Amino acid sequence: MGEVRVITGVLEGGQRLDKALAEASGLSRERVKALMTEGRVTVAGSLVSQPSAKIAGESAFTIELPPPVEAAAAAQEIPLVVVYEDDHLIVIDKPAGMVVHPAAGNADGTLVNALLHHCAGQLSGIGGVARPGIVHRIDKDTSGLLVVAKSDVAHEGLAKQFADHSLERAYLAVCNGHPSPPSGSVNERIGRSDANRKKMAVLPKDSSRGKHAVTHYKTIQKMDGCALIECRLETGRTHQVRVHLASIGHALLGDPLYGRPNSKVRPVLQQLGFKRQALHAAVLGFVHPVTSDRLRFTSDLPPDMKELIDETGH
Repeated sequence: MGEVRVITGVLEGGQRLDKALAEASGLSRERVKALMTEGRVTVAGSLVSQPSAKIAGESAFTIELPPPVEAAAAAQEIPLVVVYEDDHLIVIDKPAGMVVHPAAGNADGTLVNALLHHCAGQLSGIGGVARPGIVHRIDKDTSGLLVVAKSDVAHEGLAKQFADHSLERAYLAVCNGHPSPPSGSVNERIGRSDANRKKMAVLPKDSSRGKHAVTHYKTIQKMDGCALIECRLETGRTHQVRVHLASIGHALLGDPLYGRPNSKVRPVLQQLGFKRQALHAAVLGFVHPVTSDRLRFTSDLPPDMKELIDETGH
């Protein structure tokens, strides 16, 4: 559990209480009203519960913000492409557009909601009530292979392989331009961007922030203004392929955060209505954490990326 956060300040007299508290605290009026109902707001040393009350005079206030509580995800009957399943784990071929687990703005319709229905609640509990079974993620608009733990022993074993980077993971991507050299490695730290908190960024090698990240790429096919490349990951950082390729001037086609299509491919993207990063988790290999069998799965490119390659490959 997180800690209770306390907001304090001083209110001027004559104002409506909920409006003044919202302005002074930065919270919404509805949030302030809810906290009043819970007995978490004091003004001039006394608990207050009437949002419409007027403030008598200049008064100190205190608002207690309880730590957020993760809501338990609900089971939902959503179709899944199951590549492999046993008592301990399940491998899914995730479509682009599906979020992996519930979070702000995506309370349901996620892979976790679908898995809770498919597995009848049999998922490892290590990830908590909102992320049962989730050992790793791929972005909402990235398609492809993902392994999920059904038992705690599988979760721990898979997490260890992710931590020591012993899994095999390969992505297929369509990037702007033609990388030169056609194959190589990007070894750059990745951390949260200072300029935009929604973005990750390459950081200086001596930075104390961020995490070590390595991506190996090779060109598979050159097209008009773009290229199909394979990326193999040594590490698994948030947005790693997208950030690393953008950092060498070859952002993924369709990437709304990190790239801008060049003039040759922009009309094709518009014609096809292609609005996601052209990234597909095509290969996933690991040692089964219970049986010790070596497992390796592959996934064909989805139709939208095949169409993109066909249209730019003339």
